[in-house]
Amino acid sequence: MGNDMMRAEIWLQETLESQLGIEDLAKRLGYSSSQVRRRFRQRFGIGPGAYRDLLRLEKAARLLVHTPHGVRQIAELCGYRNHSAFSRAFQRRYERSPRDFRRAQRLQLRRSDPATGREFAVELRLTPAQEAIVTRLYAPSMAIDTPAAWQQHLEVDDALPDRLSEATPIALLHDQPLASDMPRTDLGVQVAHGATIDVALPLPFRLIELPARRCACLTFGEMAQLPTAVRFLVGRSLPEKGVHFNGEAPRLLHTTAGLELQLPLLEPASAS
Repeated sequence: MGNDMMRAEIWLQETLESQLGIEDLAKRLGYSSSQVRRRFRQRFGIGPGAYRDLLRLEKAARLLVHTPHGVRQIAELCGYRNHSAFSRAFQRRYERSPRDFRRAQRLQLRRSDPATGREFAVELRLTPAQEAIVTRLYAPSMAIDTPAAWQQHLEVDDALPDRLSEATPIALLHDQPLASDMPRTDLGVQVAHGATIDVALPLPFRLIELPARRCACLTFGEMAQLPTAVRFLVGRSLPEKGVHFNGEAPRLLHTTAGLELQLPLLEPASAS
């Protein structure tokens, strides 16, 4: 796939709250709007506008289930200026109103046994601001398989400098805790601020900021446990602790202790 359409897809994800249009994207890429629409549809099967609409609704679904935000606020956070237009679009996509969807999904979480007999030790802590060098995989998070195989996804003609080989591997899970119709996972390495100042990153890698976040963190042993760990966090641990997932992509780090899942949380003021 051309790196230009990968950049386009990432731009759409990163501008969900804005009113920027496809013309802005085309200008950024140096193409005409018609070229962007045609090339994007060839790669993803739908046009860029429809793709961003789906991303907005998936974000809204996450916020409805996992945050205390009102429907109107969620609509604004997802880039909708008109609350009624958001409700109609959500109804078409999920065949339920936003409020009915929230009620049904939360009831399902309460009724299920999120741990399936497994208990995890959960720690709430502030993770420091970091950076990450990542590449995007258009595959579900479970497709990255075992941590030993992560490096295969990062080896693009030996593109990354050797000095980054000891950095902590990280995956950003855009399909957790709710599955996505457009599965994508960012896989790379986490580094300290300024560590890549003299590194020329080859495509398809990019540098992203990982802001300091209060996170619910737990450690487990193998990728097969990821769905259980996520369900345990959102279905049991967070409600017990009285905190809320903020809707950002969970972080999964491969540490010496195992796989550490970090679920970003709403700040107390945001959860009120």
